[in-house]
Amino acid sequence: MRPRSRSFISLKRKRSYRQWVKAALLRIIVMIVMTGGTYGYSAYIETRMLSITNPVVITDQLPKPLQQLKIVQFSDTHLGKGYSVMQLDELVHTINDQHPDIVVFTGDLIDKFRFFTDGRGQVPEVLSKIEAPLGKYAVYGNHDRGGGASSYYRSCMEQAGFKLLVNERYEIPIAGNQKLVISGLDDYLLGNPEPESTLSRLQEQDYNIVLVHEPDVAETWGHYPVDLILAGHSHGGQVQLPLIGPVITPPLAEKYVEGLYELEGEHRSRYLYVNRGIGTTRKPIRFNSKPELTVLSIVCPTS
Repeated sequence: MRPRSRSFISLKRKRSYRQWVKAALLRIIVMIVMTGGTYGYSAYIETRMLSITNPVVITDQLPKPLQQLKIVQFSDTHLGKGYSVMQLDELVHTINDQHPDIVVFTGDLIDKFRFFTDGRGQVPEVLSKIEAPLGKYAVYGNHDRGGGASSYYRSCMEQAGFKLLVNERYEIPIAGNQKLVISGLDDYLLGNPEPESTLSRLQEQDYNIVLVHEPDVAETWGHYPVDLILAGHSHGGQVQLPLIGPVITPPLAEKYVEGLYELEGEHRSRYLYVNRGIGTTRKPIRFNSKPELTVLSIVCPTS
């Protein structure tokens, strides 16, 4: 058996050390929250304080007949002990109240798939109530790929009327040769993403939207004609401390944590929106990082 190199061993040790540091920080944060008397707020109040954000992107790339496009994005519901099917049903009503043209889900439907047994059968019916005239689209997150959830997630989203995009594109004809193109990439942590074969076929004249679970990978796509990237995964850090910001962020969500970013590209500027998610994971708390439903408006310039 060939011995492993010192560099490999060193990299493995560094990763282990980083994981240990993150786990230690999480324990410290929980202790601070508990001793500060705000644990009840973090666990039972803020986790239920849904924030509806309304970012606007102005672009002349949008096909002219549209003038405006409204996209509702939700992400990281992490169904389980921290977020119930009943709460998901309430969220669906809130989504429909926004009257979206398009609805996208950017991954992590169930927190711990093996332990979420009672509510599985109800989820497709609940999600099927979402209404969007230009379609509903979804991609895999790492929780959807891990723990045996992969085949269930595909079946669930398809039963609910979502187009599950795994390294593929979906074209929505608008007028003439202009289209809305929605591409989806597989999860970067546990899946098999194929950005080159998926994004190299995008056309300059179209408005190109890309869905992916992990946001940090977006900065590697500058040579493709991408207009908008929608991602989740970060939970906005789930806990943000004053003057410090997000203390713990997952891999591939450490640079782009929440909100709207403008990224430079070879063809044109790209916008990345990172949704803070709905549910929680690891610890059922949120502090200064409310659950988020994104209502994104894409509009043409007025002049």
